[in-house]
Amino acid sequence: MAYYTYILTNWSNTVMYIGVTNDLQRRLYEHSYGIEDSFTHRYNVNKLVYYEYAEDVKAAIAREKQLKGWTRARKNALVETLNPDWRDLSDDWED
Repeated sequence: MAYYTYILTNWSNTVMYIGVTNDLQRRLYEHSYGIEDSFTHRYNVNKLVYYEYAEDVKAAIAREKQLKGWTRARKNALVETLNPDWRDLSDDWED
Protein backbone atom coordinates (compact mmCIF):
# COMPACT_ATOMS: atom_id res chain seq x y z
CA MET A 1 0.00 0.00 0.00
CA ALA A 2 1.09 3.59 -0.61
CA TYR A 3 1.43 6.18 2.14
CA TYR A 4 2.23 9.85 1.86
CA THR A 5 3.79 12.33 4.24
CA TYR A 6 2.70 15.76 3.11
CA ILE A 7 2.97 19.47 3.86
CA LEU A 8 0.11 21.90 3.40
CA THR A 9 0.18 25.64 3.78
CA ASN A 10 -2.17 28.57 3.32
CA TRP A 11 -2.09 30.90 0.30
CA SER A 12 0.33 33.32 1.96
CA ASN A 13 2.62 30.43 3.01
CA THR A 14 2.58 31.52 6.64
CA VAL A 15 1.05 28.43 8.27
CA MET A 16 2.20 24.83 7.79
CA TYR A 17 0.49 21.52 8.46
CA ILE A 18 2.24 18.15 8.20
CA GLY A 19 0.31 14.90 7.96
CA VAL A 20 0.23 11.28 6.76
CA THR A 21 -2.37 9.55 4.60
CA ASN A 22 -2.87 6.59 2.30
CA ASP A 23 -4.98 8.67 -0.13
CA LEU A 24 -3.56 12.11 -0.76
CA GLN A 25 -6.36 13.42 -2.97
CA ARG A 26 -9.07 12.33 -0.55
CA ARG A 27 -7.20 13.76 2.43
CA LEU A 28 -6.69 17.12 0.73
CA TYR A 29 -10.41 17.23 -0.04
CA GLU A 30 -11.14 16.51 3.63
CA HIS A 31 -8.82 19.33 4.70
CA SER A 32 -10.53 21.73 2.31
CA TYR A 33 -14.15 20.78 3.00
CA GLY A 34 -14.04 18.89 6.28
CA ILE A 35 -14.62 19.75 9.89
CA GLU A 36 -15.06 23.48 10.38
CA ASP A 37 -13.33 23.63 13.76
CA SER A 38 -10.18 21.85 12.55
CA PHE A 39 -6.77 23.53 12.40
CA THR A 40 -6.61 23.36 8.62
CA HIS A 41 -10.07 24.85 8.19
CA ARG A 42 -9.53 27.58 10.76
CA TYR A 43 -6.30 28.75 9.09
CA ASN A 44 -7.34 27.95 5.49
CA VAL A 45 -4.47 25.46 5.12
CA ASN A 46 -5.23 23.52 1.94
CA LYS A 47 -2.39 24.23 -0.49
CA LEU A 48 -0.28 21.11 -1.07
CA VAL A 49 3.35 22.20 -1.39
CA TYR A 50 5.26 18.97 -0.67
CA TYR A 51 4.75 15.24 -0.36
CA GLU A 52 6.78 12.06 -0.11
CA TYR A 53 5.82 8.48 -0.90
CA ALA A 54 6.45 5.50 1.39
CA GLU A 55 5.39 1.86 1.15
CA ASP A 56 5.39 1.36 4.92
CA VAL A 57 3.00 3.23 7.22
CA LYS A 58 5.51 3.16 10.07
CA ALA A 59 8.10 4.85 7.87
CA ALA A 60 5.59 7.51 6.80
CA ILE A 61 4.60 8.22 10.41
CA ALA A 62 8.24 8.36 11.49
CA ARG A 63 8.95 10.86 8.72
CA GLU A 64 5.94 12.96 9.75
CA LYS A 65 7.25 13.12 13.32
CA GLN A 66 10.73 13.98 12.07
CA LEU A 67 9.45 16.85 9.93
CA LYS A 68 7.28 18.19 12.73
CA GLY A 69 10.41 18.47 14.86
CA TRP A 70 12.26 20.59 12.31
CA THR A 71 12.54 24.36 12.43
CA ARG A 72 10.41 26.38 10.05
CA ALA A 73 13.51 27.36 8.08
CA ARG A 74 14.41 23.70 7.53
CA LYS A 75 10.85 22.85 6.45
CA ASN A 76 10.90 25.79 4.03
CA ALA A 77 14.19 24.55 2.56
CA LEU A 78 12.72 21.07 2.11
CA VAL A 79 9.71 22.43 0.23
CA GLU A 80 11.94 24.59 -1.94
CA THR A 81 14.06 21.59 -3.02
CA LEU A 82 11.13 20.24 -5.05
CA ASN A 83 8.75 23.19 -5.23
CA PRO A 84 10.74 26.45 -5.28
CA ASP A 85 7.71 28.52 -6.31
CA TRP A 86 5.50 27.11 -3.54
CA ARG A 87 2.79 26.32 -6.06
CA ASP A 88 -0.16 24.09 -5.21
CA LEU A 89 0.89 20.64 -6.40
CA SER A 90 -2.73 19.48 -6.45
CA ASP A 91 -3.38 21.86 -9.35
CA ASP A 92 -1.73 19.21 -11.56
CA TRP A 93 -4.33 16.57 -10.64
CA GLU A 94 -7.24 15.81 -12.89
CA ASP A 95 -10.66 15.95 -11.27
